[in-house]
Amino acid sequence: MSDNAIEIRNLTKTYRGSKGAPEKHALKGIDLDVPRGSVFGLLGPNGAGKSTLINILAGLVTKTSGQVTIWGFDQDVNPRQSRASIGVMPQELNMDPFFTPSGSLEVQAGLYGVPKNERRTAEILRLIGLEDKANAYARSLSGGMKRRLLLGKALVHAPHVLVLDEPTAGVDIELRQMLWSNVRKLNEQGMTIILTTHYLEEAEEMCDEIAIINQGEVVARDTKANLMGQIDAKTMVIHPEAPITTLPEHPDVTTQLRPDGALALSYHAKQTSAEAVLNIAHSAGIQIRDLRIEEADLEDVFLKLTSSR
Repeated sequence: MSDNAIEIRNLTKTYRGSKGAPEKHALKGIDLDVPRGSVFGLLGPNGAGKSTLINILAGLVTKTSGQVTIWGFDQDVNPRQSRASIGVMPQELNMDPFFTPSGSLEVQAGLYGVPKNERRTAEILRLIGLEDKANAYARSLSGGMKRRLLLGKALVHAPHVLVLDEPTAGVDIELRQMLWSNVRKLNEQGMTIILTTHYLEEAEEMCDEIAIINQGEVVARDTKANLMGQIDAKTMVIHPEAPITTLPEHPDVTTQLRPDGALALSYHAKQTSAEAVLNIAHSAGIQIRDLRIEEADLEDVFLKLTSSR
């Protein structure tokens, strides 16, 4: 058995153009491995191909070519087992308003062929915090509750892989924290999590490994630490003993005076050492009360890899 929960090889998806419009190449030969037991971030700008990739994994969109293997099951050879190995929490709030949360989970479990004596409806309702709303009509639930119910529906067949497609878009802080608490719990139990999000700080906090997709191609795939290490930009932030009136100048360092009176000296660590930056401040007669180093974050990496293409 492979160490990967998902293996994707040379995956393409082409949409035919309508009324003489050119074809759209949504995915252009994607190769990607998602390790078992990881929290894997799938990032990219709007229109990058993330949703197409997720819908192919879920069996909702037919690929043009390539191979997709989920939990050891090739989609083409074992489509039912492949689909049963993955659960998807979609962005859209698509549910029948006349079903109760309990009823929705029961119906979803039935669609996946889960025998009645193996269904975990009450357990899932507790997990997503809807135990007290088990018999309320879905139309009476708040937006946050409906999003929790989508998570519950993705879990009814006990999938090995859970895909969260923009799970916290438009939700409040309390619900976001509840969702991430549940995700951590599921991951600790061995479930592989794939996360797409526009909130880069979430990916930075939650994910072990990250792939960045742009224009239908994987432009980066690595551990979070290695990706962030691609950018060696650092900023030394100095809080001076006395207000600074003249900014120091140096060809290898960009200086800026911040609103709080701190001096920010930005530099490239491979080119300029922190000691050299300190010497620039000392040479300018700046007495240092306190200082800290700010390093690149995931947003810097994301912008670097997507803006140049």
